[in-house]
Amino acid sequence: MSLIHLVRHGQASFGTEDYDRLSELGHRQSRWLGEHFAERGLRFSRVFCGTLARQRDTATAILSAMGETVEPVVHPGFDEYHAGPIYSAFTMGRSPVEHQLADYKDYWQTFRNAMNHWADTGLADVPETWTEFGARISAGLAAATQGAGREDRILVVSSGGAICRVVADILGAPPATAIELNLQFRNTGICELIAGGGRYRLLSFNHIPHLEMDGRAEAISAA
Repeated sequence: MSLIHLVRHGQASFGTEDYDRLSELGHRQSRWLGEHFAERGLRFSRVFCGTLARQRDTATAILSAMGETVEPVVHPGFDEYHAGPIYSAFTMGRSPVEHQLADYKDYWQTFRNAMNHWADTGLADVPETWTEFGARISAGLAAATQGAGREDRILVVSSGGAICRVVADILGAPPATAIELNLQFRNTGICELIAGGGRYRLLSFNHIPHLEMDGRAEAISAA
């Protein structure tokens, strides 16, 4: 049975027109995670990440802090759902950034409603359906674990929605559960899976040991 470390990217640039950039805190979170892995003596036989800048930059920072020079394999299966088009389709074109800045709490309630509508009913003019989103992630995991041995340790840097979709599917939970888990998943949080025989088992969820240290409480984030 191989062990997969699914890691959410570091804090991105929420509330700006270009969310897909790590904030200064996001870079620190990523480096701290890499240092944590190094202190534990972890070595990854395979490293994968999605195509998004925040995912690739998180993977690079983790590996650099570990002293590793391996280049992660970039796989679109680990990309996040298309939040902007989903929100826009549900709100008939409302600007998410303006909503975030005007009423943070109401934005998240609207976003939750948009996600549930997308998963349950579907939305027109979005890049993929809920089913296609799940199939894409499954293809990414299959690529990451293909031919993996019992002692292999695999690092996958992805996003909260993709990770929580995997967890919900493993548990046989409905889409609403995946969406709620996603809204609670913390930046650079770790989810561990045991993989074998084409199946996955959940070992840990939303773990942040590298941020649960003296002086780092304010570094815990989920946006």
